[in-house]
Amino acid sequence: MLRIAVVGATGAVGRECLTLLDRGTVPVDQVLPVASARSLGRDLGAELGLSLPLAPLTTVEELDPEGLSVAVFCAGAELSRREARRLAEAGVLVVDNTSAFRMLPEIPLVVPQVNPATLARRPAAGIVANPNCSTIQLVRALHPLHQLAELESLVVATYQAASGGGLPGLAELAEESGRLLPDPRAQGEPGGRFGQPLAFNLVPEVGLADESGFTHEERKLAREPRKILGLPQLRVSATAVRAPVFHCHSEAVHLRLRRPVTVEAVERALAATPGLRVYRPSDRPAYPMPRTVFATDEDRALVHVGRIRVEPADPHAVALWIVADNLWVGAALNALQIVELGSKYGWLR
Repeated sequence: MLRIAVVGATGAVGRECLTLLDRGTVPVDQVLPVASARSLGRDLGAELGLSLPLAPLTTVEELDPEGLSVAVFCAGAELSRREARRLAEAGVLVVDNTSAFRMLPEIPLVVPQVNPATLARRPAAGIVANPNCSTIQLVRALHPLHQLAELESLVVATYQAASGGGLPGLAELAEESGRLLPDPRAQGEPGGRFGQPLAFNLVPEVGLADESGFTHEERKLAREPRKILGLPQLRVSATAVRAPVFHCHSEAVHLRLRRPVTVEAVERALAATPGLRVYRPSDRPAYPMPRTVFATDEDRALVHVGRIRVEPADPHAVALWIVADNLWVGAALNALQIVELGSKYGWLR
């Protein structure tokens, strides 16, 4: 049994961590919710309907590492850079949901269904990085296909939900949608959580663009799969789009394999992979969608793959449509599965 701190417990990902812990994803002795000073005094157990052994909410500056097994950071890269190493040096395993440590060579970047052996030993730095939410669902679908026929390159376009902008992003989309319904031609003002108005719109810019025109999100989608899959030469081209849906990221993926495949072989490889749900044309619905994926807890915990196609003139070329809950599969659930993996390997204190 473990004592786990959730840093950023009042945010979108932190709340989902608490919910999943309440459902027994990882057995715990005590959960310590951590947030900013302005949240002190809030009863998160009552707010979220939890039966967890929940300590009173505290700040990260006041968080005592003594007797603490794990700290899951869900509160932004700046805070992680400032506080994560202090806890790790005191013997706490830090699982970090931010971009602060992902590409550092000494920090493992882990998706337990893809590269579990990375955590066979406790990382020397005491920190494990959780990948970007879009990366997690992508590599979970790519991994069995790489095993089937070896990945050569991929092109991915993401359609990312407002929940990727946290609770403020969800509120902004809801408010904008209500304002626009009487006049769909009304134009909103640039700014807010997504840089441009999101309601009834698509914003093809997630994060700031660099001098080459690629955004921070697109750079993460290019770099992170290479590290997780152990394919440093993998060619990746990404376009990240913010979509006016509340929950679940979707991805249109076109990949090239080194060996020819059939649709049937791709479907079999994906269907045989735990945690993936495969959709065939005869299914109803015949493909995953954000609203259907978010409808049940069972589906929120899976990666959904449909629209599976192999180019008739090129059996090395495969197209997929991937949908997953970005707050569960893409963040909170992956982080807690990392904790579960450390426990399984027997090195968590």
